[in-house]
Amino acid sequence: MDKRRKILLVVFIALAVIAITASTYTYQIFYSSNVDIKEAKTYELFISEDDDINSISTTLNEEGGLVDYVSFRFVSKLLKYNENIKEGRYLVKKGMTNLELVRMLRAGNQSPVKITFNNCRTKEDIAEKLSKELSLSKEELLFSLNDSSLLNELGYDSISILSAFIPNTYEVYWNISGEALLKRMKYEHDQFWNKTRLQKAEEVGLSPYEVSVLASIVQAETIKKDEKPKVAGLYINRLKRGMRLQSDPTVVYAVGDFDIRRVLTKHLQVDSPYNTYKYKGLPPGPINLPEISSIDAVLNYEKHRYIFMCAKEDFSGYHNFAINSSQHSVNAAKYRRALNRKRIYR
Repeated sequence: MDKRRKILLVVFIALAVIAITASTYTYQIFYSSNVDIKEAKTYELFISEDDDINSISTTLNEEGGLVDYVSFRFVSKLLKYNENIKEGRYLVKKGMTNLELVRMLRAGNQSPVKITFNNCRTKEDIAEKLSKELSLSKEELLFSLNDSSLLNELGYDSISILSAFIPNTYEVYWNISGEALLKRMKYEHDQFWNKTRLQKAEEVGLSPYEVSVLASIVQAETIKKDEKPKVAGLYINRLKRGMRLQSDPTVVYAVGDFDIRRVLTKHLQVDSPYNTYKYKGLPPGPINLPEISSIDAVLNYEKHRYIFMCAKEDFSGYHNFAINSSQHSVNAAKYRRALNRKRIYR
């Protein structure tokens, strides 16, 4: 073999080795695992509007289990991810390749978050709770909850909007806007109020909104699910007779001090439309976000003759019911003595 052929052979072999090496490296860059999360199978990556490729890469490298920072940046550049960054919450999974990771981020294939808003009384409570689960701040959520033009479009006002939030678990995207969130709640509210529930509300003689308001009172009065229909029946009886509801939880709501354990005479004097000792009928809005069990308790209220109730003196969470004031006075005296024994004076 002459010298020229030897040189060509050597060059060919060298190029082949380079090509094979480059192909292998390229394959590894794109298709080999580049995420190794030590303590979990997934990592939640939150990308806000202020993030760029540098901050995202740094977060993944320091917290998200990125094995090879350089190869991730290389693939990101090739796929022009820096020009297509999308906000959201992304689940980075153990074993993901650079190609899988960049494609997910570039396409905006984020994972939803689950939100709940149980045990809320006010819009401030809702905003406070949801701001911990979403990208929206408490102030941004409150702005939407008080946006008169948006509320009017959805058929609510600044008070009735509370009834749109039916406690349940919902999946939404982390970067959902305040407007989109309220529209979603409106949709869920309308789905909840199906033909069966609407018909039952009509039979009770209340609108869906009025059912929600009454359900919030029922929920505040008793923690016992099996007692809710009986409590609902009591307030239905009072409404039908034109009596004041005289519900202690509405007074607490009117006062605004939710640490009150014993409603006193001074509290009953508070002049507020929520004070059902002063004003007949239902208060202007719900005093909490009633659970589905509370709403259904009103729609399926227990028919009886009771018009008075008082917490049981054993503090079991149940109540003594009465059909007249003399029976109620006896029950109330028992409960007052029990409160005094426990030194509960306010």
